[in-house]
Amino acid sequence: MSLIFSRQCEYALQAVIYLALNKNGSHVPIKDLTRKLKIPYHFLGKIMQDLTRKGLLVSEKGPRGGFALAMPACDITLFHIVDAIDGADFTRTCVMGFPECSGKKPCSVHGQWASLRDGIYAMLVSKNIEELSRTMQKPGYPGVLP
Repeated sequence: MSLIFSRQCEYALQAVIYLALNKNGSHVPIKDLTRKLKIPYHFLGKIMQDLTRKGLLVSEKGPRGGFALAMPACDITLFHIVDAIDGADFTRTCVMGFPECSGKKPCSVHGQWASLRDGIYAMLVSKNIEELSRTMQKPGYPGVLP
């Protein structure tokens, strides 16, 4: 599990990149996603529904149904997905959990965390799903050799 993001968020990132690699644009059935990504069916189903409600995915029921990106992959940043699943609280909260942590009343790692947090945020908003899918080398994803 990631240090910063929930397992739900990790799975959402993996699934959205998988959908971006589906070049024919057809909907990918949830069973295909769970099998390829090795994510529990019901857990991924809830995540995909959340992403659909947030407008990042579209879903279609029926034998040719499944999930697809709701917009071009170049318009979806990592931050869109993180915000949709985990929220953006990490951009403004104390890493040690203190409610009154600020530049005027800092915790012991306030300055270091602020620098790391700002770097993470900058990376999340600057990386889009299209560029990540182009550089994906993880076996099991469409177009990636085993």
